[in-house]
Amino acid sequence: MGANRRPLDTTVDADTVQTEAYRRLGGAERVAIAFRLGTLVRATALAGIRRRHPGYDEVQARQALRRLLLGDALVRQPYPGEELIDP
Repeated sequence: MGANRRPLDTTVDADTVQTEAYRRLGGAERVAIAFRLGTLVRATALAGIRRRHPGYDEVQARQALRRLLLGDALVRQPYPGEELIDP
């Protein structure tokens, strides 16, 4: 997190330890962590969509995820005539 910002669910000591650990990492390692976290977030969101909509096939679930992540305007650009899928 940025200067003077600490997650509300984290103690000051834990936040300090985590911040120092990230500072010791190189740029490539921090980027790799960011990509892994992004992958985990998308997988968690997709699992939530599948749980809420068990009847969705793989294409519908992925379209719902794109709508959740990108918003209606961006999703409509490549699929202008298709109905939006509820996430």
